[in-house]
Amino acid sequence: MAFHFRRLPGWYLSFSCGRYRLPHFSSFLSVFRFSTINGIPDSSINDPSFHQTHNRCNVDERRVLTELSNLFQLSHINTTIPLYPYKESYPVKQIESRDVDEILLPEEKLRGIFLQKLRGRTAIENALSNVRVELSIDLIAKVVDRGNLGGEAMVLFFNWAIKQPGIPRDAHSYYIIIRALGRRKFFEFMIQILHDMVKDGVKPNLETVSAVMDSFIRARRVHKALEMFENLEEFGLTPDTESLNVLLLCLCRRTHVGAANSLFNAVGGKIKFNCVTYNIMVSGWSKLGRVSEMERTVKAMIVDGFTPDCSTFSFLIEGLGRAGQIDDTVEIFDHMKEKGCIPDTRVYNAMISNFISTQNFDECKKYYKALLESNFDPDLDTYTKLISAFLKSQKAADALEIFEEMLVQGIVPPIGSLTSFIEPLCSYGPPHAAMMIYKKARKFGCQISLNAYKLLLKRLSRFGKSGMLLNLWDEMQESGHNSDMEVYEYVINGLCNIGHLENAVHVMEEALRKGFCPSKIICSKLNNKLLTANDVDKAYKLFLKIKDARRNENAQRYWRSNGWHF
Repeated sequence: MAFHFRRLPGWYLSFSCGRYRLPHFSSFLSVFRFSTINGIPDSSINDPSFHQTHNRCNVDERRVLTELSNLFQLSHINTTIPLYPYKESYPVKQIESRDVDEILLPEEKLRGIFLQKLRGRTAIENALSNVRVELSIDLIAKVVDRGNLGGEAMVLFFNWAIKQPGIPRDAHSYYIIIRALGRRKFFEFMIQILHDMVKDGVKPNLETVSAVMDSFIRARRVHKALEMFENLEEFGLTPDTESLNVLLLCLCRRTHVGAANSLFNAVGGKIKFNCVTYNIMVSGWSKLGRVSEMERTVKAMIVDGFTPDCSTFSFLIEGLGRAGQIDDTVEIFDHMKEKGCIPDTRVYNAMISNFISTQNFDECKKYYKALLESNFDPDLDTYTKLISAFLKSQKAADALEIFEEMLVQGIVPPIGSLTSFIEPLCSYGPPHAAMMIYKKARKFGCQISLNAYKLLLKRLSRFGKSGMLLNLWDEMQESGHNSDMEVYEYVINGLCNIGHLENAVHVMEEALRKGFCPSKIICSKLNNKLLTANDVDKAYKLFLKIKDARRNENAQRYWRSNGWHF
């Protein structure tokens, strides 16, 4: 068979192969066409009878790949590339355990035992014991908090894990599984674990009781939470003031203030209230902006012999602000000192929140400066409110100023807050402001999440800042974060945008070696850039690697979906 190639702009590969067509070749071989097919002259292709005869021909894809391989003299190309991985194409013995071990995380290996449909508790526990992982409390939490294990599987896994050496049998360990079962609404198993906890001699603490009650309330089963409160003696606890405050706080936090008020009135005189009890009720009505109910609760608080404190006034100010009575909040704030209560940080934060809701940033700055001049210091809540408000209104300069003041004060924002600061700056305008926050945060030793790095990489990629992008990528890996699919796509896309195709190919090959196969959009973009630069040989080699990686990715997805875990 003789092949004759002529490179002309816009020419395409015209190759009809019956029911086996090669759509994947069209993107990188678009600059070629066959002059002779199966020994048929080029002139005869234009003959209509040719298409009627040869459109039904069966051309084996393996033979075509072999011919193309010989044509480009690529001896290392595997010409036996199978199609989508059906079970017949990929028998179990072809996938070695060490390959899958590199793919799966430790928690995935443990969860994978339950996908193998083993029969009997003993078989499952033996399989769990044979998994090569270093078991810890954090790993147990990852197994039960994520994935799609059923309630019975979660309990079985926890009962096995609690018997392993190095795993403490204490209230915290039980709290992890109880919280996980409650979040998934496996209430029967949750109560079962709670009873097992008592039988093992581990007394539940208020944190555990709060997780149980909050799970019921979040599922709108308030009566179950009330029954739990009434039956606390079964678990070695008593329905006292502290447990009552826990239940009231869960109800008010989930906006079940009416049920909390009914309970509050029902146990009045039976359980002694304290200042925290009244403040919880005031905070519940404050979230709904119910001014009359707040005032009634404060009056009852005073009658009971308790003096409103700064928490009480902060809830009052927030509730009045939600009700739109901003002038009343200013009046209460101005007269607090006369009532023997000096405004603290919580009160100032409430005033700042009210003026943020009205977009009055001048008043926000006024109360912020007053807080700096007072005997109290701003806290994380103060700075978070101000920075988020400025960023939402696209006042990047003010946000950066407040952010720097926060760092100078020694307040280090948590990972989630820092990500929330970077996210809006990566949604509008150039990435300079977001990079300034990032650099300041790194200077002061803040921990930066992988999501924050992804946001910055994506923004730098879009604007073609390749130098900053590669430096940021290095810093991300130095901080302990591993590159995943999205990271590689952002880096490749950024390098393609500025024409650094050789580096983009190296990054693509690195991603493929690590088992990541970027999306078809990124692959096509890099492929088209290579073709435009007339680097057809590199585009073809890269295509074959991508095809291999896509096959392996499909195989891995297929086997993992069928419970192939080691």
